[in-house]
Order: sequence, then structure tokens, then C-alpha cells
Amino acid sequence: MKKIKILAIVGSLRKDSLNRQLALAAKDIIGDRADFEILEYADVPLMNEDIEFPATEPVKRVREKVKEADGIWFFSPEYNHFFSGVLKNLIDWLSRPVSDEEPYVLYGKPAAVSGISLGMSGTGIAQDHLVTLISFLNMDVMNVPRVTIPNATEQLDDRGKLALTESYPFLEEQANALMDFVQRRVKDGD
Repeated sequence: MKKIKILAIVGSLRKDSLNRQLALAAKDIIGDRADFEILEYADVPLMNEDIEFPATEPVKRVREKVKEADGIWFFSPEYNHFFSGVLKNLIDWLSRPVSDEEPYVLYGKPAAVSGISLGMSGTGIAQDHLVTLISFLNMDVMNVPRVTIPNATEQLDDRGKLALTESYPFLEEQANALMDFVQRRVKDGD
């Protein structure tokens, strides 16, 4: 059986963001069952059709990473009841055709959504907006289970790092479900 590739897209550029820590926890759960990579995209420019063709090197790089992935796992913060501007910008680039012959790279990709925030909604509202967008882009969204972790300060250890004592089982359930979800689609595509 082919080892699947999961690409994590974290909606925060901060190196120790809670959602990056959540993605790293998911990577630990998945272990060696899949190749798991966190997409680095801080150098992707603001979407601008004047620089769309030919695409800049950062845009080419992130498109290639998405094309190579069997599944995409979004880890989104919530800013004012929405996902981040940097994530929207990235999705805007990924939603554009690569060329006249090649469509955009998100089409049909299996996807899951998770998030953690300091607020009480646990990124649930932002996730709903994100799912609406990626569904419109014809991503194959795994709607359940979803992980929305509120009140993040209650999930931190004494060093301020994410401990996930209460939420770990939910993240583990989602990781296992995503592995099955993606594996079925990879198998069906062979």
C-alpha cells in the first residue's frame, strides 16, 4: 500500500502559534503512517493578477507541494470570527489555474479542518467560513469529525506550550478518520 502524503496548512505564520503546535501534535499522532509536512508559505506574495503568469517561485513551490499531497489538513486560527488573511491569500493563489492546460491544484483534494483559539468558539465560526470556501473550490471535505478547541489557555502546560490533555482524544480521532478518508480516495484513484 502506498504511503500517503498529508500536507498541513497552518493559518498563522507565527513560528510557535497554537495552530502550528496543534499541527505538530497531529503529526506525532499520525507518526510513520503517512508523510506529514507543514507547508511554509510566508514568502507567498499578495494575490495580484499582474504577477500571476508566470507565477513567482514561492507560488510555484506551494502549488507543487499541494499537487504532491494526497490530502490537505487545515489548522486555522480565528480572527474576528474568520480565518486569517494569510490563509485566504494562499487559497486565492491555489484557486487560480496553473496554466491554460492545468486547472487549479486544490480541485478534488481531500481536506480536513481543525483549529484552536483563545476564544470560546474554538475556531468553529472560522472553520465554517473555511469549509464554505474550500467546498466551493471542489475540495473533498471531511466534515466530521472536526476539532475546535476553545479556551486554549486551559490546554497549555507550565511553559506555555500546548499540552492537549483534554483535547488529545478528539485530535487523535480526527487524525485516524483523515487517514482513512484519504486512503480510500487514493485507493479509488488507482
